[in-house]
Amino acid sequence: MVGARGLSAACRESVSAPLAIPSMGSAKWQRMFPVHPIPLPSLADLQDSWQPMGTLQALYVRMGQEPEPRSVAEVQALGGYGLAGDRHASSLSPRQLLVAGTDAYQRWGLAEGSLRENIRVDFSTSELASGDLLRMGSEVVIAITFLCEPCRLLERRCSGTLASIGRDRGMLARVLRGGTIRRGAGVSLCRAKGPAFSDQWQERVQHVACAVPEGSWISYRQLAEMAGVQTAYCRAFPKVLSQLPERMAARVRSQRDAPGVAPWSGAGFFDMGMD
Repeated sequence: MVGARGLSAACRESVSAPLAIPSMGSAKWQRMFPVHPIPLPSLADLQDSWQPMGTLQALYVRMGQEPEPRSVAEVQALGGYGLAGDRHASSLSPRQLLVAGTDAYQRWGLAEGSLRENIRVDFSTSELASGDLLRMGSEVVIAITFLCEPCRLLERRCSGTLASIGRDRGMLARVLRGGTIRRGAGVSLCRAKGPAFSDQWQERVQHVACAVPEGSWISYRQLAEMAGVQTAYCRAFPKVLSQLPERMAARVRSQRDAPGVAPWSGAGFFDMGMD
């Protein structure tokens, strides 16, 4: 899974031009990108909505600067934060963990752990969508955020996959309700109960910018993390943000442009309380 802290030279080629989105007023942008989190029903209300999908086949955690993910039998999931000890855990990231399917390994003849997933399940993840919920065992619930985009780091490990693997690459997610995740646990699906995020990084950048409260500001680095992109993408942000109403785009700035004013904490953007 690619984090939001940096970008290799090989991956910089994936920074594409901003989407061509027509100019529109602030009210229309707020309808496209709701600022307030979507309230979810309680787990009790969802009791009859879970559809059994399969089994959790493998678990991986990548600690600190370890070069390779470590296979584990169980791991503690922390609500709103990620997997305990994993290098991608962050309260501000939509990329807390990656879910991949065994069918992708079979279809592409991949070596064990090649996709750098945290969770591997025995069903296809290609039909999962942003806003879907997955329950691991009886307690842990994760919310699918968006597709993990193939990059040249994956191509280095698995030649020929960059242009063709598509949605088999896996889906990114956040931990909604914490607990212990164990290998072999049953996995159930609840469709479209969480807020949806775009697979297009430009739209996610605009989504976050629109959520910054009036009178607050956000740094380019924090915007990158909350949009789920590497910091090298920041060089493309001005053009992406220029499509927003000026008062919204102006909330993205550097510390030197807001002396003595604390940046937005990001509070509430990913909130999806389950109880």
